[in-house]
Amino acid sequence: MNSFTDDFTINGITMTAQPICRQNEVLTPDALEFVAKLHRATAERRQELLQARRTRRAEIAAGQDPRFLRETEDIRNDPSWRVAPPAPGLEDRRVEITGPVDQKMTINALNSGAKVWLADMEDSSTPTWRNVIKGQLNLTDALERRIDFTSPEGKEYKLRPAGELPTIVVRPRGWHLPEKHMIIDGAPIAGGIVDFGLFFFHNAHRLLAQGKGPYFYLPKIENHLEARLWNDIFILAQDLLGIPQGTIRATVLIETITAAFEMEEILYELRDHAAGLNAGRWDYIFSLIKNFRTRGPRFVLPDRGQVTMTQPFMRAYTEQLVRACHKRGAMAIGGMAAAVPNRKDEAANTNAFEKVRADKTREANDGFDGSWVAHPDLVPVCREVFDSILGERPNQLERTREDVIPDDAALINVAATEGTITEQGIRNNIEVGIRYIESWLRGNGAVAIHNLMEDAATAEISRSQLWQWMYASAITDHGEIITHHWIEELLDEEFARLERFDGDRFEDARDIFEEVTLARDFPSFLTLPAYARYLTEAKTKASAEELAAA
Repeated sequence: MNSFTDDFTINGITMTAQPICRQNEVLTPDALEFVAKLHRATAERRQELLQARRTRRAEIAAGQDPRFLRETEDIRNDPSWRVAPPAPGLEDRRVEITGPVDQKMTINALNSGAKVWLADMEDSSTPTWRNVIKGQLNLTDALERRIDFTSPEGKEYKLRPAGELPTIVVRPRGWHLPEKHMIIDGAPIAGGIVDFGLFFFHNAHRLLAQGKGPYFYLPKIENHLEARLWNDIFILAQDLLGIPQGTIRATVLIETITAAFEMEEILYELRDHAAGLNAGRWDYIFSLIKNFRTRGPRFVLPDRGQVTMTQPFMRAYTEQLVRACHKRGAMAIGGMAAAVPNRKDEAANTNAFEKVRADKTREANDGFDGSWVAHPDLVPVCREVFDSILGERPNQLERTREDVIPDDAALINVAATEGTITEQGIRNNIEVGIRYIESWLRGNGAVAIHNLMEDAATAEISRSQLWQWMYASAITDHGEIITHHWIEELLDEEFARLERFDGDRFEDARDIFEEVTLARDFPSFLTLPAYARYLTEAKTKASAEELAAA
């Protein structure tokens, strides 16, 4: 296959990218036939659900606040149903490490001492064709214990013994992202189906033989109907490979504001395959800004750094998540603390440890069964906190949090948020947005900036806050009105300060940043125009429909 330089088609799927070494191990005829079946069975429903997102967002923009659904009240009020019991390898999730599926990160994550590795093909991974294929190869190589390598500097990377490795949970791309290098019936396949389908096809039986199973994190879900679509994909996938129903387990990220009103319904739709919910805090804040960005001062947030987990609307979100999960026998997993250690700066290192410890202590005390970290050095910090609460217990599912009263108004009580908008907050959003996009364009989807781990979600907060502040003519703590002209001035200043290097992508990053921040129209995800313009080998333009898909 590596001899091809032009488009080629196998089992109805046309590949348009320059082939990658060993991709024939991933893109086998049988694997592609499997992916094609998943795509054809669901492509129409996926488009309908993306359209439903646009409709819902328009309703919210027009003043219709989300509420708990009347039509699913019977599901919420029925005390009898539960999700499936914890699957092998998912009984104890007290510390989960997240990160992209490149070779080095795969080994470091698996050697980290965490209970779970979130193998991320989504927000911390740039979806270049090379990354998509190499990620699949790295996962299979890890499961086959053939991923050891020596770096150019001579450092050896080798896996620990099998019994010491965490359970792998793969996060495919969200429904909105296409894979433009795989075309079927004239249209790109959904990136999520490519990521899920290839990993499941090649590794489901291998994982079962190792005593675990094919487990997934589902990102960007907006409502229970989207969860139903994933559940139908799981049923079809298991049938096609002759695997017992209920073998797949999925943890859903509650990282959109609309999904927060349907947490029990989402668990219900996936109940035979559900493992839990995760409080995906950064995308959640972005989703709130995106949906309410034109609704005036009541929904304007202060500087990103001041939107902490102790703000009232964020407390309501996490407490109601734990209650919904434990009521139904599902795990509640905490989100990512942004602070990352810096081995070269002892003060920054100590500060990061303290912030992460405080964050994880709050989550453990609230009833979460585990939480996320982004760096191997933080695994012991998170584990120590949850060990102190859990002891020998694998989780705290018995803490049903009946003291928490479901309150839909509290979820969007943004007006109670304390804090201010500062010029430094504006500058930080500009710097982080441009620096992150520049890194993303070079293929790195997770980057530490000022001792904080930034991924696509935090970059989305940065640019969407600026858009909203300009739209609302928000006022800083010094009484300055935030205008389009002022943001342009600050952008020029911050751009001039950036440290440039050979081969950097800052000019392209600025173009994307200005498009998603300063334009009148608001692309639903900054990755859509960036992907269409710079990562697809056909150099396509994102369609208006794609840019609006949320």
